[in-house]
Amino acid sequence: MKFNKHNCRILHLGRSNTGHKSKLGEERLESSPAERDLGVLIGSGLNRSQQRALAAERANPIPGCIKHGITSRSREGIIPMYLSLVRPHLEYCVQLWAPPLKDVTMPEHFSSN
Repeated sequence: MKFNKHNCRILHLGRSNTGHKSKLGEERLESSPAERDLGVLIGSGLNRSQQRALAAERANPIPGCIKHGITSRSREGIIPMYLSLVRPHLEYCVQLWAPPLKDVTMPEHFSSN
């Protein structure tokens, strides 16, 4: 199997990993502090705060678009729009990066908008 050397990076996981330099053929591969795979950002310390911040950043402008885009302000109109447009951004791969209890309040900020 052939690898594209420009697309290969090393992600050092764990605390005791010394960060050895790796090669593919004669070229050294560069290290990366975090990599995205299937839309989920994985960091070298397996810290999930970057992924939570990214999900919140993606979902943040959508309630404003809903508010300005529809004329009806009834719950029957707003809730289905929120469930179909905002919630998928906040719940994508949540099983993998499930937030600890201290960070549960971040997505709750959107429900008050």
